[in-house]
Amino acid sequence: MLKLKLSLFTLFILANSFAQKIEKVLLDKDDAAKNCYTIIYPDTLPFKGYVFLIPGFGETAETVLEETNLPKLMAQNGLLTIIPTFQDGVLSFGIDSLSQQSFNTILKDVTSKHQLIDQRFFVGGFSIGGSCAIKYAENSTIKLAAVFAIDPPLDFERFYNSSKRDIRLSVNTEPNQENVYMIDRIEKEMNGTPKSALANYYKISPYSFSDVTQKAIKNLIKTPLRIYSEPDINWWLKERGADFTSMNVTECSAMINELNRLGNNDAVLITTQNKGFRKPDNYRHPHSWSIVDNNELIEWLLKQQ
Repeated sequence: MLKLKLSLFTLFILANSFAQKIEKVLLDKDDAAKNCYTIIYPDTLPFKGYVFLIPGFGETAETVLEETNLPKLMAQNGLLTIIPTFQDGVLSFGIDSLSQQSFNTILKDVTSKHQLIDQRFFVGGFSIGGSCAIKYAENSTIKLAAVFAIDPPLDFERFYNSSKRDIRLSVNTEPNQENVYMIDRIEKEMNGTPKSALANYYKISPYSFSDVTQKAIKNLIKTPLRIYSEPDINWWLKERGADFTSMNVTECSAMINELNRLGNNDAVLITTQNKGFRKPDNYRHPHSWSIVDNNELIEWLLKQQ
């Protein structure tokens, strides 16, 4: 019995000795819902780099930590990991100027406090957080070692038109309320529709299929980039009444194709099958954090310079 007690005590000490330090930092001390970030520290110094991991629309840092062990695995592999919450809180649109300015404010706070000037810098995210990551990479004045995005919407002209189509097709059923919301939100952020303000869609979207100048993505020609997607068309048809025209993979594949043709051989689309499940209930959804092989992604990141 004494040996058992000693063993349990030893396990308790070890578990706490190797527990990662997680800290929430508020830029506004009176508001914990926006302008803040959660930071997961590696167990040892020096850091091997730092990663901004951006949540999807509506997600808190706590949600991200529940949905995926990617942040903790990154920290275990020596990467200082930051999950930001921007000026609009969990309703941040990611690609808009307010979100991008908030990104830079948080980045400046992190780098100054932890002296990260000469460290490798990575950025990635899920869904609209991935859109935010790619948009940031296109305009960053700081060299990025690599960028990754998990099933991000990139072409907001397509997003707007497919949302309008979904509502048009929902004659005898209740329209998807997410699409109803996103139509209004996109019009607000773009200051109009694709017909009335197409130039804004080109300027703000990380990628635009109909923009033949390829202006946005030309800044990524030398940046290692991965985009993950699980194009389970039969799930979308059955569960959401959606088709390929409504799926993010359409523009993800188009953007990667154009980058490859422009000379970026380090831009890759990774597609998966039957890996998308949402936690904690583990229900099937191909638009999920879980489509990523976390260990393989981290291995790829650590190879980048």
